[in-house]
Amino acid sequence: MASTARTLGAFLRRVSLSRGFSSSLSSLKNPSTLQRFGLFEKKETVSDVLRFRRIWTSPPVCMGRRSSKIAGRKDAQNLKKMKRNGKIGKEIVAAVKKGGPNPSSNTILAVILEKARELDVPKEIVERNIKKASEKGQETYIEKFYEVYGFGGVGMVVEVLTDKITRSVAAVRGVVKDCGAKLADPGSILFKFRRARVVNIKATDADKDQLLAVALDAGAEDVIEPTIYDNDSEEDSAESYYKIVTEAENYSTILSKLRDEGIVYEPDNGFELLPLNPIEVDDEAMELNKELMSKLLELDDVDAVYSDQK
Repeated sequence: MASTARTLGAFLRRVSLSRGFSSSLSSLKNPSTLQRFGLFEKKETVSDVLRFRRIWTSPPVCMGRRSSKIAGRKDAQNLKKMKRNGKIGKEIVAAVKKGGPNPSSNTILAVILEKARELDVPKEIVERNIKKASEKGQETYIEKFYEVYGFGGVGMVVEVLTDKITRSVAAVRGVVKDCGAKLADPGSILFKFRRARVVNIKATDADKDQLLAVALDAGAEDVIEPTIYDNDSEEDSAESYYKIVTEAENYSTILSKLRDEGIVYEPDNGFELLPLNPIEVDDEAMELNKELMSKLLELDDVDAVYSDQK
């Protein structure tokens, strides 16, 4: 077998040097040429063999846009859940630092633990953060808001709960700069928002008229309808939400009414900042703002990003 390979190699080299590469290929296709070297029997020609040596040149099959959107939505949902659990953990540390690890005597901690149960936060996260709060050198968490000028006149507020202010501001500033946006002075953007208790309900999980009736009956302050665009697909619409705005004292009443009516609502972990006057932007600005918000949310210290983009 080795001598056969050497003979074929010598033949190809000699033919390619004397007649050119294309000619050597032609020689290969001539069965009588190779038969003289005893490499192939008469009944099996080179062309017969080459039939089964095809190279596939078509581009690879890629996942469709729908699959990409589904994967993107799952990533966003996982990130949202991770941020929510992380914020609860930080609040536990802050509460323990302030009033101790016993919920019987620490009312703030008791409220946070109750909220953790409602949000189905894993028990190990709760226990780990209670333990973390008692560790030497562990600082308490401080709430901060960083304000950002987005694209197309959009303003953003970055909500941070951090134990290292210098670390969080450096991380936020780095992302903002890399995305071509700009940090704003304190108070430049925040006045465009109001702080409110909000219940989020997927547009696909509720009938609009039923939801409005339940919200009004329960004493809700407002119901904000989701923004729907003409080119939105079913997948995009599935991620649209109604927002029931209410006073903090009325929050539990709203939830009770929704449960009675069988309306599924999204668990949350606190208040939201709602824009007073949402603004419309073009497609380019919308995509740039989306990328900026996504990168900010990837930062460990950042718990939420709010914008006044419509």
